Amino acid sequence: MLLPDFILIQMHSYSKDGIIVTSMLDTRTPNAQGEYPVKIRVNYKRVRAYYPTGKNLTRVDWDNLPTSKATASKTIKASIENSFNLVRLNVESLAERGDFMFDTLNTRLGKATGDTVNNALRAKISALEYEGRIGTMQIYEQTLRITEEFAGTNISFSSITVQWLRKCEQFWLLTKNQTTTGMHFRNIRTIINEARRAGTFKEAQYPFGKDRFEIKTGEAHKKSLTIKQIKSIFDYSDRNITTDKYRDLWLFIYLCNGINVADLIRLKYTNITDGEILFVRQKTERTAKSRKEIRVIITPELQAIIDRWGIKNKFGFIFPYLNGKETPLERKTTNKELTKRINKRMKLIGEALSIGKITTYTARHSFATVLKRGGANIAYISESLGHSDLKTTEAYLASFERGDREKNANLLTQFI
Repeated sequence: MLLPDFILIQMHSYSKDGIIVTSMLDTRTPNAQGEYPVKIRVNYKRVRAYYPTGKNLTRVDWDNLPTSKATASKTIKASIENSFNLVRLNVESLAERGDFMFDTLNTRLGKATGDTVNNALRAKISALEYEGRIGTMQIYEQTLRITEEFAGTNISFSSITVQWLRKCEQFWLLTKNQTTTGMHFRNIRTIINEARRAGTFKEAQYPFGKDRFEIKTGEAHKKSLTIKQIKSIFDYSDRNITTDKYRDLWLFIYLCNGINVADLIRLKYTNITDGEILFVRQKTERTAKSRKEIRVIITPELQAIIDRWGIKNKFGFIFPYLNGKETPLERKTTNKELTKRINKRMKLIGEALSIGKITTYTARHSFATVLKRGGANIAYISESLGHSDLKTTEAYLASFERGDREKNANLLTQFI
């Protein structure tokens, strides 16, 4: 399980290629008997993972353990050493191959302690929680839940065959659409791929791919607005300040390269440089091979929204939704609540203008399609913007010259 850092009392220690393994007493919270859990810590590139040993000791017992000659102490010491060696040997093996990753280590340790897909999914969930990737973590939690609904709480890797996957698909499609089902199968595939890299899943048994089990994707509902409809939203007002605020935030999303709400609330005035907003998408900043900045020209319309609703403190967040002290879960909750409020108000605006349902995703997709219809370079907008492959889009956006960005930004408000 992955946890924040806290006071450690160490015993065993091992280091290889920048990876440090230690056995330690977690002195954060005692149990009812005043004992603390003994854990194995792995530290690599400022990321720390903690693995249980199943043993609990008081501080005094832990301090005395190395020299104690009592039979019970020797048994405990041997058990802790076995847990330490299990983690150390797996770390050493991965380090020698030059492809150490926590996900791979978690899969290997899951294999050693139970050989279950369930354990691998739980390890993935813990890793995502530690990294602050709460949205992805919650999706993996759903994957674990519905997988256990289908196949129980002790699913071996060897049971994941083409036939198993097809039966699982039939079961899930009784209550879920193809898009949702595909998302969860991709999570299972990720776990299986980690098992392959760890050497705990035989290549000949791999069930995914052509002529095996192919993950299907649902038809995306592409909702975008015309430039005329966008203008009607710009002009709309019911003289309600709440409507004006959430309309403007929706327009900000549209004008700011279809920015996600999660990235909107993180924007700071320090993201503004030479008349442009520069930001890296939260969704891909950990997974992209290179850090790509998205650059957005601040048009007069964008500046007006910032002036109306932005915080006046030029050294903090642009919009008043975060203070910088939130946990990842709190940030995710803020993101969801703001998205919900924007969508609720835009639904009313859509009804009033006879446009239909309007959401934050409508703004994102409209950003791409309005530019395309206006003749913008296809490389600039990319058909994958808002679809499954966003990395290529971000790479293109980051490489365009400022002149192209200015011309394309002006297309967004060419109402005549």
